[in-house]
Amino acid sequence: VQLQASGGGLVQAGGSLRLSCTASRRIDNYGMGWFRQAPGKEREFVAAINWSEGRAEYGDSVKGRFTISRGNAKNTVYLQMNSLKPEDTAIYYCARHMLAARWIVAGNPREYDYWGQGTLVTVSS
Repeated sequence: VQLQASGGGLVQAGGSLRLSCTASRRIDNYGMGWFRQAPGKEREFVAAINWSEGRAEYGDSVKGRFTISRGNAKNTVYLQMNSLKPEDTAIYYCARHMLAARWIVAGNPREYDYWGQGTLVTVSS
C-alpha cells in the first residue's frame, strides 16, 4: 500500500490546518497513525485511530487541539490541527499499523510498517 500525506503548509500561531492521508487501497482493516518529526528531534507520536469504532489516542502535546478521523471512503484519514503553536512545526507522517486488526490503536511507531512521504507543517510565531 502507498500512503500520500498532504495538507501541510505555513500557518500563523493560533491557526488551523487539516492534513489528509490517502492510501492506494482500502485501509479500514488497520489502525492508522500520525507522527511528526522536527529537525534534530526523534519521531513523535501525534495521534492514532482504529477503524472498528473510531477510538482515538493522542500524544500529550496535542491533546485537546488535534483531532484524527476516518474518511468515508475507507482509504483516507485526516488530522485536524487547531490552535497551532510554533513547536508543532515538523514533518508530519501518516502510517499504517502492521497488523490487520480493526480494533488496534497504537502510539509506538515501531508497530507501523507503511509510511507516507510526509508533509511539512510550519507554524510561525
